[in-house]
Amino acid sequence: MSPRRGPELPYSVVAGVTPARSRWLVASAKVQGSTFAPEPPKLYETFTEVLDERPSFSSIVVNAPIGYRDSRDSPERVCDSECRALLGPRGKFLHNAPTWETMSRGFSVPEDHLDVVTALLLPMYLAVAKEMSPYRQRVVFEGHPEMSFYQLNGGVPLSRSKRLVVGRDERRDVLLAKVPGVEKVIDSGLPGVHQRHLLAAAALVASARRVFTRSAKRVPFDGVWDSEGLRVEIVY
Repeated sequence: MSPRRGPELPYSVVAGVTPARSRWLVASAKVQGSTFAPEPPKLYETFTEVLDERPSFSSIVVNAPIGYRDSRDSPERVCDSECRALLGPRGKFLHNAPTWETMSRGFSVPEDHLDVVTALLLPMYLAVAKEMSPYRQRVVFEGHPEMSFYQLNGGVPLSRSKRLVVGRDERRDVLLAKVPGVEKVIDSGLPGVHQRHLLAAAALVASARRVFTRSAKRVPFDGVWDSEGLRVEIVY
C-alpha cells in the first residue's frame, strides 16, 4: 500500500526569490498550460522555509550564487563572465560570486577583497549553499534580475539603475508589457520591502516559469560543475 498523499493540484507553482535585507522575498505564480497567475509576494525568514513551502514549488529561480570557485586563484565563473558580456555596461552590476574558501571561512571585506554588495549578502549566500546539492538543482536554479530583464526586454539590457525612479519605471514598464498579472507583485506594497526588490522578484518568477516550461536559457550552454558537484550556471 502506497503512503497516503494529499490531493493532486490542477496547477504547478513556480517562484522567484531574492534577498530583501535579512529575509527572502518570494514572488510565486500558479502555472497551468498557458495560464500564468502571479500571487501576492511573501517574506520568509529562512531559505529553508522557501524550500519547505507547501504546495512545493516546481521551479525556483533565486538571486544568489549556486556553485563556486575553490579559491581566489581559480578562474572566474564562466556564467558570470558570459552574462556580463551579454549585459554590456550593465554587466558591472553582476558581481563575482565568492569562493568556497570564503564561504567556509566567512571573511570580511578587508580580508578577502569582497565587493560591498557580496559582503553584505554573504550570510544569505551561505544559507543557500548549506541547502544545495546536485539533487536540489532539479528545482532550484541561480538567476539574476538583470538577466531576467534582459530576456523580458527582447535581449536588450536595461539602460537605467534600479536605484533611480526612471530605472524602476523602466523595469515596471517591461514587466507590465510581458508578464500578465504582475501587478499583484509589483503593486503589493509589502511592508518593509523596497520597490526594487519587488521588481526583481517579479522578473525572477518570469524566469522560473521559463525553467518550468523548459524554455529558459542556460549560461554557459555547455555544463560546468564545481568541486562540490554543483552545476554552475545562470538561467533566464
